[in-house]
Amino acid sequence: MSPLPPVMEVRSARQRNHRAGTDQTIERPLADEAPVGILYDGRPHAVLMATPADVEDLAVGFTLSERIATIDQIADVSVEVVAEGVQVDVRLTAGARASKAKARARTMEGRSSCGLCGVQRLAAAVRPLDALAEGPVIPSAAIATAFAALEDRQALGNLTRAAHAAALAKADGTLLLVREDVGRHNALDKLIGAAARAGVTGPLCLLTSRCSYEMVEKAAVAGFPILAAISAPTALALRKAEESNLTLIALARADGFTVFAGGQRIAP
Repeated sequence: MSPLPPVMEVRSARQRNHRAGTDQTIERPLADEAPVGILYDGRPHAVLMATPADVEDLAVGFTLSERIATIDQIADVSVEVVAEGVQVDVRLTAGARASKAKARARTMEGRSSCGLCGVQRLAAAVRPLDALAEGPVIPSAAIATAFAALEDRQALGNLTRAAHAAALAKADGTLLLVREDVGRHNALDKLIGAAARAGVTGPLCLLTSRCSYEMVEKAAVAGFPILAAISAPTALALRKAEESNLTLIALARADGFTVFAGGQRIAP
Protein backbone atom coordinates (compact mmCIF):
# COMPACT_ATOMS: atom_id res chain seq x y z
CA MET A 1 0.00 0.00 0.00
CA SER A 2 1.30 3.45 -0.92
CA PRO A 3 1.57 6.03 1.86
CA LEU A 4 -1.62 7.94 2.52
CA PRO A 5 -1.74 11.63 1.56
CA PRO A 6 -0.58 14.00 4.30
CA VAL A 7 -3.24 15.13 6.77
CA MET A 8 -1.68 18.58 7.10
CA GLU A 9 0.17 21.01 4.87
CA VAL A 10 2.14 24.13 5.86
CA ARG A 11 1.51 27.13 3.64
CA SER A 12 2.54 30.78 3.65
CA ALA A 13 -0.06 33.44 4.38
CA ARG A 14 -0.23 37.15 5.10
CA GLN A 15 -1.35 37.86 8.66
CA ARG A 16 -2.81 41.24 9.53
CA ASN A 17 -3.14 42.42 13.14
CA HIS A 18 -5.45 45.45 13.12
CA ARG A 19 -4.84 46.34 16.75
CA ALA A 20 -1.06 46.29 16.47
CA GLY A 21 -1.06 47.62 12.94
CA THR A 22 1.25 44.85 11.74
CA ASP A 23 1.27 42.91 8.49
CA GLN A 24 3.60 39.94 8.15
CA THR A 25 4.13 36.68 6.31
CA ILE A 26 3.59 33.59 8.44
CA GLU A 27 3.71 29.83 8.01
CA ARG A 28 0.30 28.33 8.73
CA PRO A 29 -0.55 24.60 9.06
CA LEU A 30 -3.69 23.65 7.14
CA ALA A 31 -5.75 20.51 7.58
CA ASP A 32 -6.12 18.59 4.34
CA GLU A 33 -9.11 16.77 2.88
CA ALA A 34 -9.20 14.19 0.13
CA PRO A 35 -11.77 12.01 -1.63
CA VAL A 36 -12.14 8.72 0.24
CA GLY A 37 -14.05 6.14 -1.77
CA ILE A 38 -15.94 3.44 0.13
CA LEU A 39 -16.30 0.19 -1.80
CA TYR A 40 -18.04 -3.04 -0.86
CA ASP A 41 -16.51 -6.17 -2.34
CA GLY A 42 -14.84 -4.05 -5.01
CA ARG A 43 -17.98 -2.12 -5.97
CA PRO A 44 -18.13 1.66 -5.35
CA HIS A 45 -20.78 2.81 -2.88
CA ALA A 46 -19.94 6.34 -1.69
CA VAL A 47 -17.22 8.98 -1.83
CA LEU A 48 -16.55 11.04 1.30
CA MET A 49 -14.45 14.19 1.52
CA ALA A 50 -12.38 13.50 4.61
CA THR A 51 -9.06 13.93 6.34
CA PRO A 52 -6.95 11.07 4.90
CA ALA A 53 -6.12 9.46 8.26
CA ASP A 54 -7.71 6.49 10.04
CA VAL A 55 -9.51 5.67 6.80
CA GLU A 56 -10.07 2.03 7.83
CA ASP A 57 -11.91 3.29 10.92
CA LEU A 58 -13.89 5.68 8.71
CA ALA A 59 -14.99 2.91 6.35
CA VAL A 60 -15.96 0.55 9.16
CA GLY A 61 -17.78 3.28 11.08
CA PHE A 62 -19.64 4.37 7.94
CA THR A 63 -20.64 0.75 7.32
CA LEU A 64 -22.00 0.40 10.85
CA SER A 65 -23.74 3.78 11.11
CA GLU A 66 -25.33 3.37 7.69
CA ARG A 67 -26.60 -0.04 8.89
CA ILE A 68 -25.03 -1.79 5.91
CA ALA A 69 -23.45 -4.51 8.04
CA THR A 70 -22.46 -5.37 11.61
CA ILE A 71 -18.86 -5.63 12.74
CA ASP A 72 -19.14 -9.45 12.63
CA GLN A 73 -20.16 -9.24 8.98
CA ILE A 74 -17.01 -7.38 7.93
CA ALA A 75 -14.47 -9.90 6.72
CA ASP A 76 -11.63 -7.57 5.72
CA VAL A 77 -10.75 -3.94 5.00
CA SER A 78 -8.09 -2.92 2.48
CA VAL A 79 -6.79 0.53 1.52
CA GLU A 80 -5.42 1.63 -1.83
CA VAL A 81 -4.03 5.07 -2.63
CA VAL A 82 -4.91 6.07 -6.19
CA ALA A 83 -4.33 9.20 -8.25
CA GLU A 84 -7.74 10.60 -7.36
CA GLY A 85 -7.56 9.94 -3.61
CA VAL A 86 -7.99 6.91 -1.36
CA GLN A 87 -10.11 3.80 -1.86
CA VAL A 88 -11.17 1.63 1.06
CA ASP A 89 -12.65 -1.73 0.11
CA VAL A 90 -14.79 -3.36 2.78
CA ARG A 91 -15.19 -7.08 2.21
CA LEU A 92 -18.46 -8.44 3.58
CA THR A 93 -19.55 -11.92 4.55
CA ALA A 94 -22.10 -13.68 2.35
CA GLY A 95 -25.02 -12.79 4.63
CA ALA A 96 -24.11 -9.12 4.67
CA ARG A 97 -23.86 -8.98 0.88
CA ALA A 98 -27.46 -10.09 0.62
CA SER A 99 -28.69 -7.38 2.99
CA LYS A 100 -26.55 -4.60 1.51
CA ALA A 101 -29.11 -4.12 -1.26
CA LYS A 102 -31.39 -2.58 1.37
CA ALA A 103 -28.87 0.10 2.32
CA ARG A 104 -29.72 3.67 1.32
CA ALA A 105 -28.04 4.43 -1.99
CA ARG A 106 -25.92 7.49 -2.66
CA THR A 107 -25.35 9.10 -6.04
CA MET A 108 -22.92 11.91 -5.29
CA GLU A 109 -19.88 12.59 -3.16
CA GLY A 110 -20.35 13.36 0.51
CA ARG A 111 -18.96 16.77 1.43
CA SER A 112 -17.01 17.10 4.66
CA SER A 113 -19.90 19.20 6.03
CA CYS A 114 -22.68 16.84 4.98
CA GLY A 115 -23.87 13.63 6.56
CA LEU A 116 -26.57 12.63 4.06
CA CYS A 117 -25.17 13.88 0.75
CA GLY A 118 -26.35 11.87 -2.21
CA VAL A 119 -29.19 10.00 -0.51
CA GLN A 120 -31.75 9.44 -3.26
CA ARG A 121 -35.08 9.11 -1.44
CA LEU A 122 -36.69 11.28 1.24
CA ALA A 123 -37.83 8.21 3.14
CA ALA A 124 -34.22 7.06 3.40
CA ALA A 125 -33.01 10.34 4.90
CA VAL A 126 -34.75 10.08 8.29
CA ARG A 127 -35.12 6.46 9.33
CA PRO A 128 -36.64 4.97 12.51
CA LEU A 129 -34.30 4.27 15.40
CA ASP A 130 -34.48 1.43 17.90
CA ALA A 131 -34.62 2.41 21.57
CA LEU A 132 -31.45 2.06 23.59
CA ALA A 133 -31.52 0.06 26.83
CA GLU A 134 -31.82 1.92 30.15
CA GLY A 135 -28.66 2.90 32.00
CA PRO A 136 -25.92 3.44 32.81
CA VAL A 137 -25.91 6.45 35.15
CA ILE A 138 -22.81 8.65 35.20
CA PRO A 139 -21.86 11.57 37.48
CA SER A 140 -22.38 15.02 35.99
CA ALA A 141 -18.73 15.86 36.73
CA ALA A 142 -17.69 13.27 34.15
CA ILE A 143 -18.87 15.54 31.33
CA ALA A 144 -16.50 18.37 32.30
CA THR A 145 -13.67 15.92 33.02
CA ALA A 146 -13.96 14.35 29.58
CA PHE A 147 -14.16 17.63 27.66
CA ALA A 148 -11.19 19.05 29.58
CA ALA A 149 -9.10 16.00 28.67
CA LEU A 150 -10.23 16.22 25.05
CA GLU A 151 -8.76 19.70 24.65
CA ASP A 152 -5.24 18.25 24.82
CA ARG A 153 -6.04 15.22 22.65
CA GLN A 154 -6.99 17.15 19.50
CA ALA A 155 -3.63 17.08 17.77
CA LEU A 156 -4.86 18.15 14.33
CA GLY A 157 -7.46 20.57 15.64
CA ASN A 158 -5.04 22.35 17.96
CA LEU A 159 -2.55 22.85 15.11
CA THR A 160 -4.96 23.89 12.38
CA ARG A 161 -8.17 25.05 14.12
CA ALA A 162 -9.95 23.31 11.24
CA ALA A 163 -10.86 19.84 12.52
CA HIS A 164 -13.66 18.34 14.55
CA ALA A 165 -13.15 15.65 17.18
CA ALA A 166 -15.28 12.81 18.46
CA ALA A 167 -14.33 10.91 21.60
CA LEU A 168 -15.49 7.96 23.67
CA ALA A 169 -15.15 8.05 27.45
CA LYS A 170 -15.73 5.90 30.50
CA ALA A 171 -18.40 6.67 33.08
CA ASP A 172 -15.90 8.71 35.11
CA GLY A 173 -14.90 10.86 32.11
CA THR A 174 -11.63 9.06 31.30
CA LEU A 175 -11.08 9.16 27.54
CA LEU A 176 -10.86 5.85 25.71
CA LEU A 177 -10.59 6.88 22.05
CA VAL A 178 -10.35 10.11 20.05
CA ARG A 179 -10.67 10.62 16.30
CA GLU A 180 -10.44 13.82 14.26
CA ASP A 181 -11.54 14.94 10.80
CA VAL A 182 -12.39 18.09 8.89
CA GLY A 183 -15.93 16.68 8.72
CA ARG A 184 -17.87 16.21 11.95
CA HIS A 185 -19.76 13.22 10.54
CA ASN A 186 -16.48 11.64 9.48
CA ALA A 187 -14.95 12.16 12.93
CA LEU A 188 -17.87 10.33 14.53
CA ASP A 189 -17.78 7.52 11.97
CA LYS A 190 -14.04 7.15 12.60
CA LEU A 191 -14.72 6.88 16.34
CA ILE A 192 -17.49 4.32 15.80
CA GLY A 193 -15.23 2.27 13.54
CA ALA A 194 -12.25 2.47 15.88
CA ALA A 195 -14.34 1.40 18.87
CA ALA A 196 -15.88 -1.52 17.01
CA ARG A 197 -12.56 -2.74 15.62
CA ALA A 198 -10.90 -2.56 19.05
CA GLY A 199 -13.87 -3.95 20.94
CA VAL A 200 -13.92 -0.84 23.14
CA THR A 201 -17.15 0.31 24.79
CA GLY A 202 -18.01 3.37 26.83
CA PRO A 203 -21.22 5.17 27.73
CA LEU A 204 -20.19 8.73 26.89
CA CYS A 205 -19.62 10.10 23.38
CA LEU A 206 -18.28 13.65 22.97
CA LEU A 207 -18.55 15.95 19.96
CA THR A 208 -16.71 19.23 19.39
CA SER A 209 -19.35 20.21 16.84
CA ARG A 210 -23.03 21.03 16.59
CA CYS A 211 -25.46 18.20 17.13
CA SER A 212 -27.69 17.57 14.12
CA TYR A 213 -30.01 14.64 13.52
CA GLU A 214 -27.35 12.55 11.76
CA MET A 215 -25.04 12.71 14.77
CA VAL A 216 -27.82 11.42 17.04
CA GLU A 217 -28.56 8.64 14.57
CA LYS A 218 -24.94 7.54 14.37
CA ALA A 219 -24.53 7.55 18.17
CA ALA A 220 -27.76 5.62 18.70
CA VAL A 221 -26.95 3.03 16.05
CA ALA A 222 -23.47 2.61 17.55
CA GLY A 223 -25.02 2.00 20.98
CA PHE A 224 -23.57 5.09 22.69
CA PRO A 225 -26.27 5.93 25.28
CA ILE A 226 -25.00 9.43 26.19
CA LEU A 227 -24.09 12.04 23.58
CA ALA A 228 -22.59 15.38 24.61
CA ALA A 229 -21.86 18.22 22.19
CA ILE A 230 -20.51 21.73 22.58
CA SER A 231 -23.24 23.33 20.46
CA ALA A 232 -27.02 23.25 20.56
CA PRO A 233 -29.01 20.45 18.91
CA THR A 234 -31.62 20.85 16.21
CA ALA A 235 -35.26 20.12 17.00
CA LEU A 236 -35.12 16.98 14.86
CA ALA A 237 -32.02 15.80 16.73
CA LEU A 238 -33.92 16.15 20.00
CA ARG A 239 -36.95 14.27 18.67
CA LYS A 240 -34.74 11.42 17.45
CA ALA A 241 -32.88 11.34 20.79
CA GLU A 242 -36.22 10.96 22.56
CA GLU A 243 -37.29 8.27 20.10
CA SER A 244 -34.12 6.25 20.67
CA ASN A 245 -33.95 6.82 24.46
CA LEU A 246 -30.58 8.54 24.02
CA THR A 247 -29.34 11.04 26.60
CA LEU A 248 -28.63 14.25 24.70
CA ILE A 249 -26.40 16.87 26.33
CA ALA A 250 -25.43 20.06 24.53
CA LEU A 251 -23.95 23.50 25.14
CA ALA A 252 -21.26 21.78 27.19
CA ARG A 253 -18.96 24.37 28.72
CA ALA A 254 -16.50 24.44 31.60
CA ASP A 255 -19.20 25.85 33.91
CA GLY A 256 -21.99 23.46 32.98
CA PHE A 257 -24.16 21.90 30.28
CA THR A 258 -27.77 21.50 29.23
CA VAL A 259 -29.58 18.16 29.29
CA PHE A 260 -32.16 18.08 26.49
CA ALA A 261 -33.22 14.42 26.77
CA GLY A 262 -32.58 11.34 28.90
CA GLY A 263 -31.66 13.11 32.11
CA GLN A 264 -32.16 9.91 34.09
CA ARG A 265 -28.63 8.82 33.09
CA ILE A 266 -26.96 11.89 34.65
CA ALA A 267 -26.47 11.89 38.42
CA PRO A 268 -26.08 15.19 40.34
